[in-house]
Amino acid sequence: MKKRQTTMSDPVHLTLPFPDPEPVEGCAGCVELANVRDRARAGGDLTTVSDCNVFLRRHPQGHS
Repeated sequence: MKKRQTTMSDPVHLTLPFPDPEPVEGCAGCVELANVRDRARAGGDLTTVSDCNVFLRRHPQGHS
């Protein structure tokens, strides 16, 4: 049987979040993703904000 922990765990150390990536100049996909991200942030939809940031960071591989 596993022994039950009776003390606190070690503290969690969090880092600051990465800054939002900038859209690549001249890329319509990047501009649209940045616009969607801005609307999502204004509406409190941080999941969509994060998704847009991932797609913007993947610019060299293309946007899905």
